[in-house]
Amino acid sequence: MSYWEELERPAPDAVEVDGVTLRARSRVRLRPHPGGDIMDLALTGRSAVIEGIDQDMEGNLRLAVVVEDDPGRDLGERRQPGHRFFFAPDEVEPLASEPSAAGGARVLVAGIGNVFLGDDGFGVALAGRLAKRSLPPGVEVVDFGIRGMDLALAMQAGYEAVVLLDATPCGERPGTLYVIEPELPGEEVAPEAHMMDPVKVLALARAMGGECPRTLVVGCEPGTQMDPDSEEIVAALSEPVRAALDEGVRVVESLLAELMTKEETWPSSSS
Repeated sequence: MSYWEELERPAPDAVEVDGVTLRARSRVRLRPHPGGDIMDLALTGRSAVIEGIDQDMEGNLRLAVVVEDDPGRDLGERRQPGHRFFFAPDEVEPLASEPSAAGGARVLVAGIGNVFLGDDGFGVALAGRLAKRSLPPGVEVVDFGIRGMDLALAMQAGYEAVVLLDATPCGERPGTLYVIEPELPGEEVAPEAHMMDPVKVLALARAMGGECPRTLVVGCEPGTQMDPDSEEIVAALSEPVRAALDEGVRVVESLLAELMTKEETWPSSSS
């Protein structure tokens, strides 16, 4: 195997520790080996969430984690240095998933899109606003950007429902909001690890062998649609899409209220 093939060799999706299967979004207690540095001492006993699994050239596995009570946890989830830490599988203790509200559910709200392609960044911008809100226990807001593989893995982490936030061109006027429940077509859909189209992500999650939770899309009609292969960078939303963010927050919060009480009434669209 060549050097570059070694670099591109994917790490496993899960590891087993003390008879428990751990993968992205699993909770663990950090138990660093004795004799570590000052950071190991500071993190010993802290609870954390696995962000990903990495494998080096020698085949050694490392769990990338973010600490649950880190004020900069969102930076770690965006893979920023200083808030993302690495431990061997035998340096963690599996923990139970976070308890949700009594009678409620665990729901993942996932912002997706490319912030450098104009209105394609709607989902990321909406996730940023929701992350600052007081949401029901059991709701987790994560900015996935264009990380399709990470989102597919997260969708298999025990959530009862997933709400995707995305720019959704349906032919209406820019800024129109939709709530859509995507379904995989009857024919086989080829999964793509680097594609953030909701149907492609669902296909990828299904191809990985897990059962997908109920998935809804809160989408916004874009005013601008840029070519992903273009070298032009537009790091701002158009005025109609930016103006739709406040209503987008209300739509998501209303949807979460229904999901957390497991109601079965679903809106079809909102303008």
